[in-house]
Amino acid sequence: MAAINTRVDRAARLAGRVGSDITLIAVTKTVDVDAVREAAAAGITDVGENRVQELTSKVADLVDHPQLRWHLIGQLQRNKVRKAVEAANAIHSIDSLELAQRVSEQAERVGKVVDLFAQVNISAETSKSGFTAHDFLASSTSLARLPSVHWRGLMTIAQEGADDEMLRHVFSELRQLHRTAAESFDPTGWNALSMGMTNDFEIAIAQGATHVRVGRAIFGERRIRVGEGI
Repeated sequence: MAAINTRVDRAARLAGRVGSDITLIAVTKTVDVDAVREAAAAGITDVGENRVQELTSKVADLVDHPQLRWHLIGQLQRNKVRKAVEAANAIHSIDSLELAQRVSEQAERVGKVVDLFAQVNISAETSKSGFTAHDFLASSTSLARLPSVHWRGLMTIAQEGADDEMLRHVFSELRQLHRTAAESFDPTGWNALSMGMTNDFEIAIAQGATHVRVGRAIFGERRIRVGEGI
């Protein structure tokens, strides 16, 4: 954790972002609860999960750590929206207006306001979900009007194996889209970019990331479940 925090601080300084508030999200996919407790003891306050089932289980197991903020960063299926809303403080993977509407409805039902990020497929990969830039802008007014949600910004996932030039392009495109859409959203909340993971978070910080999602560099290589594939 000390090493990762040092890298985050160095990347921010090199980008001229001295004193900037960058949230380090510890991604705990397949990580056991004891390791999450160790990360919390080392100063982690934000935890990211890819799957709703793991999210709800860990939230229940770590109820004695009320300082933890829980982020759902993986794809959200429509039939799991209620559980996600109940467990998460923030959802980074809103990939359609319909999904955002369902999250809003469930948040209203439970009397909760959830932080949201719209996932944008900047790299246009068919294997990734997310709004296209065009569709996001076309939906932005409707998204901004939804009750019981607090729009924070945008999220993207860069191509695996992309070189530094391509990474900079993807992250800068997301930053520009965020600026273009700003007029549609509440300016007191619309200030976040969730981008960058273990292999590229320093480049993402240079391009304006406010939330970086780091798992392997904190917890080591993740375990592969039987039947999950490699």
